[in-house]
Amino acid sequence: MAHGIAKWSRGFDAFPAIVQAIGIPAPYLMGWATILVEVFGGLAILLGAYVGLAVVPMLAILLVAMFTVHLQYGFSSIKLIAVTPAGAQFGPPGYETDLLYIACIVALLLLGAGPWSIDGWRRNVARQRNAGSRRTTDANGAVASIVRAVAGAR
Repeated sequence: MAHGIAKWSRGFDAFPAIVQAIGIPAPYLMGWATILVEVFGGLAILLGAYVGLAVVPMLAILLVAMFTVHLQYGFSSIKLIAVTPAGAQFGPPGYETDLLYIACIVALLLLGAGPWSIDGWRRNVARQRNAGSRRTTDANGAVASIVRAVAGAR
């Protein structure tokens, strides 16, 4: 969410201009799609809501960022260039952080959201609903068995 909010806060044209500079087609549309996916996809991950759906566009954005921007700078995400009286000076980040985010997103995709998430709550509701329908089916089966036994006794 923080990355999307940072892009959004710079104004309507700032990030689409960057997207255009790296050669992505339909830069205004893709720039705003990226911002919205980062903000609302991040919110979905934070809440654990529809994680399986939210991670697909997030993975796509990370892969595009990794191959179009970060790959040329190598692996390391931290490149200390110098320490000056103003503080540390860093170079452009590599693709290390992209891989970390991708690994975390894949873990969420494979493991699912936790029990305190919205997806966890939805799973519990579905389990309770299924358990209730099984009880009804079991009760109907028991009644049918009794009816057959009584009918067979005649």
